[in-house]
Order: sequence, then C-alpha cells, then structure tokens
Amino acid sequence: MQHKTYQLISEVEIEEYEGKDLSSIDAFRENSIRGPQYIDNETYRLTITGLVNNELEYTYDDVISNHQTFKKVVTLYCVEGWSVTILWEGVMIKDLIEEAEVDPEATTVIFYAYDGYSTSMPLDYIIDNNLMIAHKMNNVTLPPERGYPFQLVAESKWGYKWIKWITAIELSDNEEYLGYWERVGYSNDADLEDSFFGGIDDMIPEFPSWIILPLFLVTTLFVVIFRKKLFTVFK
Repeated sequence: MQHKTYQLISEVEIEEYEGKDLSSIDAFRENSIRGPQYIDNETYRLTITGLVNNELEYTYDDVISNHQTFKKVVTLYCVEGWSVTILWEGVMIKDLIEEAEVDPEATTVIFYAYDGYSTSMPLDYIIDNNLMIAHKMNNVTLPPERGYPFQLVAESKWGYKWIKWITAIELSDNEEYLGYWERVGYSNDADLEDSFFGGIDDMIPEFPSWIILPLFLVTTLFVVIFRKKLFTVFK
C-alpha cells in the first residue's frame, strides 16, 4: 500500500522504526461515533478531576513541553477485524495524574472525549503498564482524524478503549463505570486474549458477534422460502 505523507512544518511520516515495519496513518478506518473532531489548540484544555487533592488544567503545550515524552511501537486491534502497528509518542498518564495528588480511594481512571465518547480503565493497570496519551504517531503530530490533540494508547486492549480527542481524565472509585460501547454490551475489561470477543485470532470480520446469529437465521429462512417457491414452479 502506498503511504500518504503527512507534514507539519518539518514533520514527515516514517514507515519503519528500529527494524519494525509501521502501518500508514491512512490504514485506520473511520468508526468514531460522530466523525472526526477538530479542536482549537488555543482554547483546548485537558483537565484532571475527581478523586484528587488538586484538580489540574493543562494546555496542549503544558502536556508535551513540561513532561517527559516516550516512544513505543504498539499495535491497535479493532473488533471489526483490522489492525495497525504504529510508533506512538506521548506522555505517561501516571506523570500527569501524579501532579494532581491522587486520593488513595481512587481505583479507576475515566477518560472523556470532545465528541462525548468515554471509557475507563483500572488505575493499577495504567500505572503498571506505563500507558500513555499520544500526541504523535509515526513521527508526526496526530491529524484531527486520528485524535488530535491526544489519544490513549491502550496497550493490550481492544480498539474501543483507545479513546481519541481526550479532554478530561477523572480519577474515580467506581470500578463498574461503563463507557460508550461498554454500555451496549462490550467487555469492560477489553483484554485481547480473554474478552467475550475471543482472542486476536478470532477477531470479528466487520461486525460484532451478536449480529451473526440473526443474519444466519434470516439467511436460512430466505433459502427455505426460495426453495419452496422454486419447487412449486417446477412441480
């Protein structure tokens, strides 16, 4: 596949990093709930709220200029059956929330997006796995379609946990919080290996598993009716 080149000043998308082939930024499929969001960098704020001693509000520059950044190649697996391997660059979530002085009661981190989307993850998982919010992919600033200004790199989780256009991070003690897709039955754990979607080798081709049975029944009924009509015609 031919890669499209994204540029911002002197930024150019790379196709390989430390011997690993990278997917193109164009390899993503558009499946957000309200389409791409376009956020004004001048007015954007990232808030840290909830069970913290100090609620914080960061500008875009505060996040990327005042915190150490990290790079890591991570593959995003979507439940629709596709995947992309990208070099992500961003800031560790634990570094951001540490400044807010997290309350010991907090067990869950809830992420909110500009388009109304939300999802959550256990605080311990985020800290133990050094999860980050990314502001770059393949060495270029996230395009609006990919989640500018920040996307969660939810390593080892299904793609619906990779929330884009993050505007708020809430510390909570509500371990049962359900985000947008979780409220309609998607696994809240979203683990690649043991969620109700099955493992990576059993990814769903284009649609969730609950659609398969109704489609099968409708198809079977159609075949039965068609065969009866065909039999009547040639009888």
